[in-house]
Amino acid sequence: MVGTQVFDGERLRLARVAQGFTLDELGNRVSATRQYLNQLEQGTKQPTEEMIKALAAVLGVTVRFFALSTRGGVSAEQCHFRKQRTTPVSVVSQVLARGTLLDGFIARLDRALELPEVSFPDIPVTSTADIEGAAEQAREQWLLGTGPISSMMRVVENAGAVVSFFGGVSERVDALSIDRPRPMIIRSEAKPAACRLRFDLAHECGHLVMHKGIATGDKATEDQANRFASAFLLPRSAFIHEFPRSRMLNWQVIFEMKLRWKVSVSAILRRAYDLKMLSADQYRTGYIHLSKTGQRKFERYDDVIKAEEPELLPSAMAALERVYPGAVRRIAADAGFEDDMFESVAGLGLPEGSVSEPTNMVSIIRR
Repeated sequence: MVGTQVFDGERLRLARVAQGFTLDELGNRVSATRQYLNQLEQGTKQPTEEMIKALAAVLGVTVRFFALSTRGGVSAEQCHFRKQRTTPVSVVSQVLARGTLLDGFIARLDRALELPEVSFPDIPVTSTADIEGAAEQAREQWLLGTGPISSMMRVVENAGAVVSFFGGVSERVDALSIDRPRPMIIRSEAKPAACRLRFDLAHECGHLVMHKGIATGDKATEDQANRFASAFLLPRSAFIHEFPRSRMLNWQVIFEMKLRWKVSVSAILRRAYDLKMLSADQYRTGYIHLSKTGQRKFERYDDVIKAEEPELLPSAMAALERVYPGAVRRIAADAGFEDDMFESVAGLGLPEGSVSEPTNMVSIIRR
């Protein structure tokens, strides 16, 4: 232990998993055996001051990090993965660890700033009609009307979610959401096409609305989230009025709809099929056309629709820095983060500057 601070082995495990190190890999970096580090994590041994400093340096945390309380870490039920069955267990564990650490920083930021009130409705569903109703109710609650959504990113951020990415992890998953007091949506680091990102955000929005306290990742819950995203981005009443009804697919009108609604053509075809505006043969013909014209991954006009970027977390940090220079670094230090760990869990770099706090300045963090 350092001074009178107690070393918490669970904090060591959390930082190690968040950085993606095995016990052997961490041991090689700090000249310790796997068995010794396991004993530290299990709490059956206490490290020397020199070992604590070495661990902190390798893991990108402060020495104080190991003495902080880990209150209510992120559980698997709170983390909604897409394609969870094919996601390696190591990646799931890493995401849960980083989610727990990011949640700790955001909780501190919440005490320093008035972030948007969390307003995701809680609407359990069992049927397709329930899902359509949930999408309509969410639109109504957020005063979105039935027209195109200009920014899906702003919708979820205005509803109180923090959107970010986990460096080195989120490129291995499409997207995920974490249901916490301040919800988090982790987007793909690979930066997919704008329409795909908007659908991913709507999909995760569906999980946060429909699946509170429910373990997801299976086909049923993923299908529900996909149907929610489709209904949310393309409301039934407006879509039925606008989608061209004809025996042959009218590609010109369909692509005009893509530009207007900022939704992929593949999602438009699926919505038409779900609403029984296309037969199974027409739907299959549409997908064959997209495949033959090389548009299964990158569609026409994908490069025209501007990609949406997270605004809430960067804007909150910038606003805090303008009023209290060095505040973000002080909050990160309070959470036990050095630069590397902060960038891993927040997807952003810390502002330049010292973390030291002048003796004549009152802390901005409300205890």
